[in-house]
Order: sequence, then C-alpha cells, then structure tokens
Amino acid sequence: MSLDPQTLLTILLMALATYATRAGGLWLASRLTLSGRVEAWLDHIPGAILVSIVAPGNSAYAWAMIVLMAFGLLGLTAAILLPAKVERA
Repeated sequence: MSLDPQTLLTILLMALATYATRAGGLWLASRLTLSGRVEAWLDHIPGAILVSIVAPGNSAYAWAMIVLMAFGLLGLTAAILLPAKVERA
C-alpha cells in the first residue's frame, strides 16, 4: 500500500488550516475584552456541543429517554437563565 503524494499534501494542508484556525482564535480572544455575558455564553458552548452530539443518538432508543433529556435541558436552561448571586466575605 503506497501513499499518494497528493493525498499526503491534502492531509497536511488540512492539518495546517485546523491549527491556524485554532491558534488564530486564541490570538484574537486574547486581544478582546469580553463582557460577563459573553464570557458566560462562551462557557456554555462545550455543553451545548456535547448535547448536540449525544441527543440524536439517545433519542432513537425510547420515549423515556426523550422525556429525561427534555427535563435535563429544562434544568440546563434554568441554570443558564437564572442569575447566580455570589457574595464574597
């Protein structure tokens, strides 16, 4: 089995594009001043991505799973929308 040079070049260029996107995003984020609301929104993106990956697979099993996911999303929404008051001593 041989590796085609064009395939290797394509893989390397895609890896470079991925790295440049991530590094550029970190570079840009380090130079921006974010409000508390934007920071809170960005903190919830990983959870939203996890739900978008897990939910379609779990919804194929049963109605009980769909109901449980709905309650979980309701709790997540309440946690996001209700402000948390933190008092410092």
